[in-house]
Amino acid sequence: MTEEWSRKFYGRKQGHKLHSHPAFLVDTLLPKLAISLDQAKAFDIFPDLRDDQMTTLEIGFGGGEHLAHRASEARDHAFLGCEVFLNGVAKLLGAVENENIENIKIHHGDARDLLEVLPEASFDQIYLLYPDPWPKKRHNKRRFISQENLDSLHRVLKPGGNFMFASDIADYINWTLAHIKTHGGFEWSANRAEDWIKAPKTWPGTRYEQKAIAAGRTPTYLSFLRR
Repeated sequence: MTEEWSRKFYGRKQGHKLHSHPAFLVDTLLPKLAISLDQAKAFDIFPDLRDDQMTTLEIGFGGGEHLAHRASEARDHAFLGCEVFLNGVAKLLGAVENENIENIKIHHGDARDLLEVLPEASFDQIYLLYPDPWPKKRHNKRRFISQENLDSLHRVLKPGGNFMFASDIADYINWTLAHIKTHGGFEWSANRAEDWIKAPKTWPGTRYEQKAIAAGRTPTYLSFLRR
């Protein structure tokens, strides 16, 4: 795969024009944190990564609230965030600057391109939080959870690694569980209803999650182990 090649992407890549400081961070800080697909292929992402160091990937980090919180509370871990939406990338860069976070790298692009080139068993955990539900049936095929993408997630996760999916859309929750069951490479780690109804300990939440709760929708948290 070359850097120029990419799949068709559905969704916004930028919202309102960035204000001066976020634009400054995109111009100056993002190049220091951004990784290329060639780097991902060689797993030349984290400088001086140790064999025992925890690695985490977040796909579609939105405004970066969850990713920044995780990275700041576990500064000895290595985090890679993937996001197409430039405004969200700029928000994360602001948090990186304000909180002096040094253990985050960013792929500003399509997660599918990234997953395709990452080496096998690269990450201990992967987060996919509140992805676009594409609620209309004719758009369901655009959902990130698919057999092809589950194959990629399974390959990139280390054996026994954790994949966490969160959504407030019941149909997408059921869709995900059905696809996971069909795939067969993941084991749902829940033992009781509380395991998927209550957020994990130290859960920082996201802006979208707060909006969903305010609108009366109930988030669901699904954790799967790579078989």
